[in-house]
Amino acid sequence: MSLPPRIDTKAVREQIGAYADKMATLDERNEIYRDLIGFVPPRIEARMAVTGALDPVLLDMQERMREHAMYPKCFDVKTAQLMLFGMLLMDMSDAAQLHALAARRAGASWEEMQAVISLCFLFRGLPAANRGAEIMANLAKRAAETAK
Repeated sequence: MSLPPRIDTKAVREQIGAYADKMATLDERNEIYRDLIGFVPPRIEARMAVTGALDPVLLDMQERMREHAMYPKCFDVKTAQLMLFGMLLMDMSDAAQLHALAARRAGASWEEMQAVISLCFLFRGLPAANRGAEIMANLAKRAAETAK
């Protein structure tokens, strides 16, 4: 799984300003992503640093809305992550790989992941099937490396 490079948090602090959210510490904000995916993706790290410095009220609203929408009471985390994986795969979004990882961490089987890809194939075609298979292959590689 190739992700964009990490941001330079020191440069953000020096040029834009320090994280200033009074509602939650940066570590508290990042913990939900670490729990879900295992790390904080670079774009989210950037949003936390930049928006957390310049508009911490908006950052708090974004995170509360995200949490409310991403964790509905009617779905377990695995189901929600499988759905997000499929939605993002339909758009060919690179964020699909993060939600695929989150779905696996939440207990999704390889068969369930393939079923989502197959559904996407019906309406998005071979590009979605190819991208989905690539994501799964990269997840398998990551799992094999972690198991060593």
